Amino acid sequence: MRSDPDRDCPLCPRLVAFRDLQRRDEPTWHNAPVPTFGAASARLLVVGLAPGRAGANRTGRPFTGDYAGTLLYETLSAVGFANGAFDARPDDGLVLIDAAVTNAVRCVPPQNKPTGAEIRNCSVFLTATIAAMAELRVVLALGRIAHDAVVRALGGRLAHHPFRHGATHELASGVAVADSYHPSRYNVNTGVLDAAMFAEILAAVRARLDAASLTQVPRDGLL
Repeated sequence: MRSDPDRDCPLCPRLVAFRDLQRRDEPTWHNAPVPTFGAASARLLVVGLAPGRAGANRTGRPFTGDYAGTLLYETLSAVGFANGAFDARPDDGLVLIDAAVTNAVRCVPPQNKPTGAEIRNCSVFLTATIAAMAELRVVLALGRIAHDAVVRALGGRLAHHPFRHGATHELASGVAVADSYHPSRYNVNTGVLDAAMFAEILAAVRARLDAASLTQVPRDGLL
């Protein structure tokens, strides 16, 4: 998809230094900004926080190579947003259907924790990705940081749209933001999120888009 950063994006010095370190230590890995997975014609965009060091930073595809990806892509498949077997590698043949997946920060950050400045720097790419998706109707934000980045990219005010698992926020742009806790191993192991809870969120998104298909509401109006 267009609107992805260049392989050697220079915007964040700390991330550039970490990227160079990974390229030295793991020369066969992707070790670059991870592009959006899916077509610009999709009506659903899933936004996570950032690539995992040995996950998407290794494989070059969002949520591919770590625990969160298994839960994400299996659930997307279960509700009809993906087809094919997810095998945690970019050549597994998995195809997204009416969906795309990206991250608020495209480069892997040390300790999986981007700074506020890095999130702001990378927002230009999230905003461009959203702008390029003319049919976009719902963004599923995985976690509060992704939620905040998405709401800002859509021109909304965080005070009016606070993150809350299970919430759906109607923005003036006509794109809704659905919230879920991040499907990380930590959140699952600590009971913050389980597979049933995550499936419920995506099933609601599926139902919303199916209903929208019947009414043909334009993007500049609410679904």
